[in-house]
Amino acid sequence: MLHLRVFGATSAIQEAAAQLGALAGVAHVTCSDAGTGSGSALLTADLRPDAADSVLGALDRLGVRHEDVWLLRLDGVQPGRQRRDAGTVVWADLLGQAGEHARVVARFLALMMVAGVIAAYGVIYDNGILIVGAMAVSPDFFPVAAACIGFVARRRRLVLRALRTLATGLLCTGLVACVLTAALDLLGLLPSDFTIDSGALSGLTTVNTSTVGVALVAGIAGMLSIETRASAAVGVAISVTTIPASAYLGVAAGVGEANKALGALAVLAINVAMLLVGGTLTLLVQAATARRAQRREQAPG
Repeated sequence: MLHLRVFGATSAIQEAAAQLGALAGVAHVTCSDAGTGSGSALLTADLRPDAADSVLGALDRLGVRHEDVWLLRLDGVQPGRQRRDAGTVVWADLLGQAGEHARVVARFLALMMVAGVIAAYGVIYDNGILIVGAMAVSPDFFPVAAACIGFVARRRRLVLRALRTLATGLLCTGLVACVLTAALDLLGLLPSDFTIDSGALSGLTTVNTSTVGVALVAGIAGMLSIETRASAAVGVAISVTTIPASAYLGVAAGVGEANKALGALAVLAINVAMLLVGGTLTLLVQAATARRAQRREQAPG
């Protein structure tokens, strides 16, 4: 359930209340004087998630300013109510998240560099725990999700911004791993038995069916986690397709293994592509399901 709060001029709020009260999925519409003596009023209503986009569209057509509209998520138990809207996608919410995650910000780059350092040591010392830690730190799926949302919403600029942010972050991860490895090699601090071909991650230079399959289902899981606010819990599973390959690429480049670095780059590119495919397909299926449900609800009889 969502709770709507709209503040604005009394005449506009009264018109909004009349229109929203006639929409499906909208209940408990109230309109009250704001009490400021400025001719303003406050509208509140409870919405099903599947009604959010139509409500926001109606408010937009009435000229209500975006900064005067608030949608709050309510978690509660209502006797006798079925959980029919548990899987509903609120597109306005997703677009808002996408716009935020598509930007290159210092915190995102810092976390990607930290992930690069941890993952580089994991590759060098063949330490799976460090690799998992790097994947937990990395926020790389947020721009992937933003790009998927942009594809489905046909927002070209959003897609380009998100992909640029993702590329910048992964570049930082690989570059940090490369510089760290080159410095350790120059100072003679690499393990004496280290070779880039050894260890559990040596397969990251070869594309196979698992490369495609794991990245595809990771994209599905990641998009569902973004929608349900469970992204932290699924982050490690998602980053398994990006951070190890980025770090391996950097370590290989740091020790001068160009062929291995190019192989890891190919794996990384396939992984990112399949993440985008998985996330986009998830949104398309959900959008089609929502449209069918809406048509059934509006059908007479």
